[in-house]
Amino acid sequence: MIAIIRIKGRVGIEKGVRETLDRLGVRRKYSCVLVEENPVSMGMIKKVNNFVAYGKIDEKTLKELKEKRGSKVENFFRLHPPRKGIESKKHFGVGKGVLGNHGDKINALIERML
Repeated sequence: MIAIIRIKGRVGIEKGVRETLDRLGVRRKYSCVLVEENPVSMGMIKKVNNFVAYGKIDEKTLKELKEKRGSKVENFFRLHPPRKGIESKKHFGVGKGVLGNHGDKINALIERML
C-alpha cells in the first residue's frame, strides 16, 4: 500500500496535474490517501511527483493513522502540518526535500503529521 501526501497547494498548477491530483483524491494540502501499487496509480504519481510526497506505509503507521485521524472514508485522511516544519520542499540533489518518493521514510513524515 502506498501513502500519498499532498504538500503543495493549488495555486499555479496546470490543468492536467490538477485533474490528476483530484483523481488520486488529494484535493487539499496535507491530505493523505492510500492507494494500491499498480501501473496506473504509479503513472499518476509520476505525473504529480513535484506536488506530493509518497512511499510505502507499514502496518504500525497505518494502524496509528486510522486510530488518530480515521474517518468514514477509509483511504482519505486529513493531517496536520509536520512538526518542526518542512526543511525544504524540493530535493535539489542533496536529498533534504519533502517532495517525491520517500520509500520507508514516509512513515516518519506521517508520524510527524499526526
